[in-house]
This record gives sequence, structure tokens and C-alpha cells, in this order.
Amino acid sequence: MSKRDYYDVLGVQKDSDSSAIKSAYRKMAMKFHPDRNPGDTEAEKNFKEASEAYEVLSNNEKRQAYDSYGHAAFEQQGGGGSGFGGGFEGFGSFSDIFEDFFGDIGGGGQGRTRGRQEQRGEDLKYEVSIDLREAYTGVKKEISFDTLVTCDSCDGTGSESRSGLKTCDVCGGTGRVRASQGFFTVERTCSACGGSGHVISDPCKACNGDGRRRKNRKIEVSIPAGVEEGSRIRIAGEGAAGPNKGPNGDLYLFVTLDNHPIFERDSTEIFCNVPISIVDAALGGSVEVPTVSGGRVKVKIPPGSQNGDQFRLNGKGMPALRSISFGDMIITLIVEIPKNLSDNQKRLLKEFNEELDTRNSPEKSGFFSKVKDFWDGLA
Repeated sequence: MSKRDYYDVLGVQKDSDSSAIKSAYRKMAMKFHPDRNPGDTEAEKNFKEASEAYEVLSNNEKRQAYDSYGHAAFEQQGGGGSGFGGGFEGFGSFSDIFEDFFGDIGGGGQGRTRGRQEQRGEDLKYEVSIDLREAYTGVKKEISFDTLVTCDSCDGTGSESRSGLKTCDVCGGTGRVRASQGFFTVERTCSACGGSGHVISDPCKACNGDGRRRKNRKIEVSIPAGVEEGSRIRIAGEGAAGPNKGPNGDLYLFVTLDNHPIFERDSTEIFCNVPISIVDAALGGSVEVPTVSGGRVKVKIPPGSQNGDQFRLNGKGMPALRSISFGDMIITLIVEIPKNLSDNQKRLLKEFNEELDTRNSPEKSGFFSKVKDFWDGLA
């Protein structure tokens, strides 16, 4: 069964802003969350569907990919990851959903206190260019890029010494503070420590207390056979390091393909124009055609072949991504009219032309017969 459009799932327009998407999801989450509908499998299904749609549409990069490629943007695998997220995690409690939009709220000062949360590093984008042959076979490439890595001088703590790293007095090391507002108690990120749970009195000189340093990294990436122009490959954990020793983000490879001097590509099909002489076109013959695999195929040209005639070579095209199947190669005959003829060649062609009759040129004779009928009809 095909997936529903994410915009339809949340009941929003495709040009809706983030606040409208967030509001729509909040309403659906409060309506269908399993904590509110115990034992209701249909409500659970609706909640999961809404959560999946929100995860994509609330993220600018994922939303852009979805707008361009639909659900197919998240079905591609490669490079140790999957699409833009590799599926959707389970759901938390109803209060978790409520907190995501309002903070941690409790009644009468009984709100619960959460521990310090790890902050994930930024995802990175890298454009990698490959040629058609590399797209056919798959290829490993070494790439280099600047990114934030955990500072090796302070091991990501941001402190020059152990004694310089102290527990935040404001939040007690939780990274969260609570404030009463009438009947409610609201929990928010601690402004004194920025949610890290500690303060630094002696910042690391190498990273200025950030816990991360900018560094040029070199890694080898694997590009699978069958990738196309615009393919996105997710490499998990190769993005920027997270603050306060948080997990790394991911690296996304955006594939571009170089033009090929012989072949053109459309998905898994390969196209090639093959020039032949008028003699081979008229009398028949054979021509040796290169394939994208690096091999050669001898193609038989039947007598009377015309300019633009096509032949399909089964299985000689591109491999399908993550599959053992191959597309076809389609060759198009280009009958080349000779130029710069000698006097003798011109004479021979004129003699040849005089020998032709309507049986030799059925298209020509048929056309002029129709033209004559057309003009006669105007008289």
C-alpha cells in the first residue's frame, strides 16, 4: 500500500510555514497519542503516520528532499545510512509530546525534572562528482572537508583542567531549571550553563572553552553502483561533533555526474548514436559498438536501414541501484551523408540515382504521390 502524502497526513498546504506544520502536528498528536487511546490500533497508526510526516516536514533539508523526490528521497540506501533518517523511531509518552511544544509543565509544582540532554552535532553536505563509468561500477573516493571535531586537548569538556569544570549552581548539573507560573511549573534550559550542566572557570586554550575545534578531515566514502544525478547518500556519524561531547551529526553526499562524450543516460537506460555510411545503410553490414561496461558488441545492420532506426541491446545499460538487474542500451543509427565528393564520386552517384525507381525509395514516392493528390484537391 502506497504512503499518503505527508502534507495530506497533517492537513496542511504545501506552502505552509513551520508554525502551521507544528500546530497541525500538535493537534494530531494530542488526539491520537496511544496514552490517550489505549488499545486503539487505529489511533496508534494515525499517530505514527503523523509523527513520520512531522519529522520530515519540520526539517528544512528533509522537507526540500521530499518536495523534490517524494517518498523516494528516503528509500535510497548507501554509504552506511539510509536516505534522510533511516526510518522513524517509536513514540514517547503523551507528556513528552506536550513538553516538545511547551516545555516541561507540571501542576502544583509536581513537574518532573529531566537530566541533561545531549545535543547532536550539525549535519554536513558534500558534493561529489563522478563519471559515468564510476556510476556503473561503484567507486570509493577520498574526500576532505572542514568540520568541528571534539577537542583532543580537553577531550571535549571545554576546560583546561579538571578543577576548572564545575557543576552549575543554578541547575545543579541537570541543565534544566524550573519556574512556577501560577498553577503551573515550567521547566526550561538553564541559561547559566546553556544546558550543559556545568560551568567552566578555566577555559581550554585550544578550543576557547567550546569543547570542539575546526579541523580538516579526510575520509574514504563508498558510492554504490547505479547512483544517479542528484542521489543523496547518508553517512551516519561523519558530520560535526556535538557540543558537550554530544553525538556527531551525519554527512550527506550529493552526487553529480560528469557528461560522457559517447553515452547519454536516462535512469538505467544508456543511449548511443552510431554513425554508419549510406552504403552500410543500403546494403547492410555490421558495426562494433562500445558499452558502458567497457566491452564491445557487434551489431548487425539490416539492408535498407534508415536514419534514426534504433536497436535495443538488452542488459547493456546501467545497473539498478541496490539490485542485480541492468537496464538496456539503445543505439540510434545516424546515416552519414558523404561530403567533399570527388568528380568521379559525383558521377557514380548520378549514375546510381538514374538506376533508382519507386521500389527503391517507397517513402519518397509515397510522399510525392500524396503531395500531388493534395494539389489536385485544391484545383
